[in-house]
Amino acid sequence: MNVPTSLELRDALRRDGFAFVTAEAMRGLLDAATLADWPAFAASWNELGDDAYLAARGRRRRRRHAVFAADATGTIRREPHQPHYQSVAYNALQGGIERWFEPVEPAIAEGASLRRILAFCRESFGALAPQVRQWRIEVHQFRIEARAGEAGEPTPEGVHRDGVDYVLVLLVERENIERGTTTIHAPDGRELGHFTLARAFDAALVDDRRVFHGVTPVVPKEPSRPAHRDVLVVTFKAA
Repeated sequence: MNVPTSLELRDALRRDGFAFVTAEAMRGLLDAATLADWPAFAASWNELGDDAYLAARGRRRRRRHAVFAADATGTIRREPHQPHYQSVAYNALQGGIERWFEPVEPAIAEGASLRRILAFCRESFGALAPQVRQWRIEVHQFRIEARAGEAGEPTPEGVHRDGVDYVLVLLVERENIERGTTTIHAPDGRELGHFTLARAFDAALVDDRRVFHGVTPVVPKEPSRPAHRDVLVVTFKAA
């Protein structure tokens, strides 16, 4: 297959406002063979805390959260634990409040996998916005669970923007899951593209200033077995 270079990926983001990257391509871009802690990184999704804010609305999601800062030299540092906040303009379902989630575990935050992913994002997004000297980075570990008769909602707020500059969504694992199609939309609602993150390392990169995105609900393939969709979401916003 034709694996895109970093330059081709950035060109796609400039042209379309989004890019779908296959697992093979993303493994190459991340140099996945160097991610020695990937098994532990992926297994850490088994230790996520409940999203109590969403559970209060009858929906099921588990997550952890961390904030980092990056500068133009490439230095990335973790910031003190703090809440996640979105305005109602960007999240009508849960906006307007400070949401505190359990922090990303230190071993994961400092591990080779997450550090390489953050460096890749800084390189890619920094090249698209060279005028930005400081970035605020938020990292979200999400597990969406589905049960028989109860679909899981990766984006319960619907088609939306996150209120940042750029977004990476990286699939970590799908277990006994069907559906979960990512859709990309213009501000007027027109669909610009769709794809499904189906294999570990499948990824979507989004220019959040230009396009909206959403994910259709997921359902179990076999209703009698546990089912979940694990993703890492990384957002970059000019500080």
